[in-house]
Amino acid sequence: MVAPGTSLREGIDNILDARTGALIVMGDPEELSFLNSGGIKLDIEYSPGMLYQVAKMDGAIILGANATKISMANVQLMPDPTILSLETGTRHRTAERVAKQTGALVIAISQRRDVVTLYVEDSKYVMGDITVVLAKANQGLATLEKYRTRLDQVSMRLTAMELEGGATLHDVLAVLQRSELVTRMAVEIERHIVELGTEGRLIEMQLEETLVGTAAEKTALVRDYLVEPSDEALAAALDEIGRLSHQDLLDFGRLAELLGYDRKLNTLDYPVATRGYRILGRIPKLPRLVARQVVEAFGGLDELLAATDAELEAVEGVGEVRARDIREGLRRLQEVNLVDRYLQS
Repeated sequence: MVAPGTSLREGIDNILDARTGALIVMGDPEELSFLNSGGIKLDIEYSPGMLYQVAKMDGAIILGANATKISMANVQLMPDPTILSLETGTRHRTAERVAKQTGALVIAISQRRDVVTLYVEDSKYVMGDITVVLAKANQGLATLEKYRTRLDQVSMRLTAMELEGGATLHDVLAVLQRSELVTRMAVEIERHIVELGTEGRLIEMQLEETLVGTAAEKTALVRDYLVEPSDEALAAALDEIGRLSHQDLLDFGRLAELLGYDRKLNTLDYPVATRGYRILGRIPKLPRLVARQVVEAFGGLDELLAATDAELEAVEGVGEVRARDIREGLRRLQEVNLVDRYLQS
């Protein structure tokens, strides 16, 4: 709501440029009325210019929850003084206490320091300068691209090992770890994009391009190697992986444990076999439901590769044409991985 390109941000920028300062509370005026002492009831349509004009008066400004109306101006707010506040200035201390007491969004615009601070419940966020936020977003995007390149490398290696029947738990966990790191880096960049508003459209497009297929591949990877392959266990494992601390994410023993393995295993030497969800997901135009039926019919990639054409065609939803597409897709994946490994060597 306060990102560049919004009318509320335009009003905030006008106040910053004029160095008048302001205290803006957004919420239901009736629910906030118990805090008010005095003030002028306006109940007029919001506009950036009008917000700037009423900010010239002392006291707080009350906006509707969706910032379409300016309800009151020149209001003295009287929050509970016993609420803990670490702020030193009167305006910011009042803002923090009002946010904690009511849950409303409170915007404090410093008159001297050109700083905009947002308060919501117990959260505080200082809005950064757009050029600084843009630089951080670009730096994050460059880092994400490196993470994605590394993810593609370990994923390619795992695919080659799966097709050759020589994958180890270490190969699997390396891909899982990199997938989660890519996801977390993307979340950081998304926060910057929200703050950039209209200025972040190009970065948002680049982020979407970089993340194509990442989430689906991570889900398929967990489904491939989860010891208990139920939908409930899959959802629980993905949730727990997302909640891991950064330190635990670097611990392959902990990751193995979340997949249902003994965390004391030697992951480098422990052989595992894929069910085939991830590899089948790479075959063009193969519906996810059909891929799942193929996996359930054969139980694993090794069994699928050894199956006859008749056995593959007999799977519900496959038939002769799709069976040929699956065979051709698997053959191409084997050829691509052989070429890539040859080039890397």
